[in-house]
Amino acid sequence: MSEQEIKVPDLGGADEVEVIEITVSAGDSVEAEDPILTVESDKASVELPSPGAGKITKITVKVGDKVKEGDVVGMMEASADGGGSDDSKKEPEGKAEEKSEAKEQEKSEESKPAPKKASGGSRKETVKVPALDGFDNVPVIEINVAEGDTIEADDPLVTVESDKATMEIPSPYSGKVGKILVSEGDKLSEGHELLEMTVQEEGGESEDDSEPASEEPAKEAKSEPESEEKPKQQVESAPEPQGATYEPPTPGAKVHAGPAVRKLARELGADLARIKGSGPKSRIIKDDVHAYVKSQLKQAQQGSGVATGSGIPGVKLPDFSQFGEVKREAMSRMMFATANNMQRSWLNVPHVTQFEDADITDMEDFRKAQKAAGEKKGVKMTPLPFLLKACATALAELPQFNVSLDMERKEVVRKKYIHIGIAVDTPNGLMVPVIKDVDKKGLWELAAESAELAQKARDKQLKPAEMQGACFTITSLGGIGGTAFTPIVNTPEVAILGVSKAAMKPVWDGKEFQPRLMLPLSLSYDHRAVNGADAARFTTVLSQLLGDIRSLLL
Repeated sequence: MSEQEIKVPDLGGADEVEVIEITVSAGDSVEAEDPILTVESDKASVELPSPGAGKITKITVKVGDKVKEGDVVGMMEASADGGGSDDSKKEPEGKAEEKSEAKEQEKSEESKPAPKKASGGSRKETVKVPALDGFDNVPVIEINVAEGDTIEADDPLVTVESDKATMEIPSPYSGKVGKILVSEGDKLSEGHELLEMTVQEEGGESEDDSEPASEEPAKEAKSEPESEEKPKQQVESAPEPQGATYEPPTPGAKVHAGPAVRKLARELGADLARIKGSGPKSRIIKDDVHAYVKSQLKQAQQGSGVATGSGIPGVKLPDFSQFGEVKREAMSRMMFATANNMQRSWLNVPHVTQFEDADITDMEDFRKAQKAAGEKKGVKMTPLPFLLKACATALAELPQFNVSLDMERKEVVRKKYIHIGIAVDTPNGLMVPVIKDVDKKGLWELAAESAELAQKARDKQLKPAEMQGACFTITSLGGIGGTAFTPIVNTPEVAILGVSKAAMKPVWDGKEFQPRLMLPLSLSYDHRAVNGADAARFTTVLSQLLGDIRSLLL
């Protein structure tokens, strides 16, 4: 090895320039053209490249120094093989290899037979994911068929799980399962390919002998790009992980980025130390900057996470194992989604809670008297239908509770329908199915529908449409206990009613105390949309309606 000087090359007419970053240190091994340091003139930032491959022995400048063409900025021991020429060959070879692989991929894709009608009255079809009612990127938790199975139309092919429900994707055809194109854990969206099928047409038989010949090219076409495509997808997705949080920059951490990327980051206000590079040797490219800025804006707008969007610092946990034995387990998707939703609502909504007791003595007498009628109908009458009807009447009488606030457009969205969510405690977490048009339904209809939705919630069989569109929510802890609590408003709704356990209490009737069954109510509301006087009116209306259920008929 021989030691050589690292000099400032031609700066394109610039005189003295300032060193703004040193990207290597003594002892580092570099390749030819690797950046040694970055200088900045009045109009641009420029990286000074290594003159060859070798080991840095000394850096003779520091950040803030002024340098000009020909100045010595460091020393290096050059590799015996002259490294620079080898490095210069690497890039063309890589490009040539990429081109050849791309050509091979194109050829293999061309050789892949398009779905067509098979002889003997059968045809090949590729089954794709249908519309998922607004859900996206839902993971596959179970594959219900195997290659070679004969299935009927509407038979379940795979089961996927969203944050709050599981859904089966049915087969659109009858026929024989060919190649399965997904695995458990894959995330699916509308339009993704699930599997290939041989679909039997009327009056014909599928020719099994023709399948291997058609499937073999497909396997060849897929197996070659897969090895290249998977790393590529990982690189593309790295800068924008869903719900990712970025660690604070490490002091003195090296940032590998070109002048154009640095300029873009300055214009967008992005801290390069927080961005993961997807280029060679973790070099940051423009796409990484755009993806980082996009992900941060998305988190800020959705309010996901404490440290992003809300401006509140996160809580750093201690090492609990120092106090005793611990066990860590992953949060379920539902638990994580619920935690984020609760936190977002609590941080964005100024909560106030109004408390009231409703005398439900007569209501309970009437409800219990309906036991025989309920057995004939196969429906159990609980207090919930009465609460639903009372809340629907109160929402119609006080429409300021049936709104949502659009703070960006400075508008109040007034709803002409009354849909009420009912919080259901399930083994998998809290779920809130929605009963539509409560004001238009009778008590028996509400009793049947609420029981059906609650059971579907426990079985994780709720459809997305059955959990959307609520104007107001009822959450009841009466079956468990408690005298009062403060429920969190389920934004963008502006109010939620909490129901605690009813208890017998002495109530003064003007002459003497009478034992009455009193139901504690807790109304939490968004103080931006509802004032205290309206909240008191709402709970008073509820108390009167539940106290004399005949008024529900008016």
